[in-house]
Amino acid sequence: MGPIQIQSFCTPDEIQRYRFDPQFTIHAQYKSIYTKQETLVQHAESTLANVVLALTEDRQIVGFGVFSHPDEDDRWAELEPGIMMEIKAIEVSRRFRSCKIAGDLLRLMLSHPTVEQMIAYMVGYSWTWDLDGSGLTVHQYRNMLIHLFSPHQFFELQTNEANICLKPENLFMARVGSHVSSQIRQDFKLLRFGITI
Repeated sequence: MGPIQIQSFCTPDEIQRYRFDPQFTIHAQYKSIYTKQETLVQHAESTLANVVLALTEDRQIVGFGVFSHPDEDDRWAELEPGIMMEIKAIEVSRRFRSCKIAGDLLRLMLSHPTVEQMIAYMVGYSWTWDLDGSGLTVHQYRNMLIHLFSPHQFFELQTNEANICLKPENLFMARVGSHVSSQIRQDFKLLRFGITI
């Protein structure tokens, strides 16, 4: 497949100079998380965001990861600004998935300079998973995600957030930075169950 370069903190200008793999599209049983290159550009424009790309020698994007703020209407935006950061996407083009790129994308997303001052989290909605392309069952895919995130100090946590609770296989994991105060940790615990101060 040739060498792959993994590049973090990509700027909007850099992203626009690359080509977006056409496999990031709508498949028969699956729609890619982001089907337009412009979406990556928009995330890269956000303060503190880290857009990580996997690039071929001919500057084609074959994998991407987006680490950014939660959406304003998300429950997780209710803590102090900048405390919560979401792994919004990790996706690798189907033809490159055997290259084990996802782990490198995640590792570089978490190379963020303030990662120990924040709570990083991911939400796994089973209806966004490429079961058809992976050949996995929903439970196997869930376990694959846990296996991907666990080495980076993410833990599965319980929550009553409505969208996560829609299906039992949905997944919520978080990594609490070593410099996050005990008060923020407590506030986060309460927020997971809809209790705000």
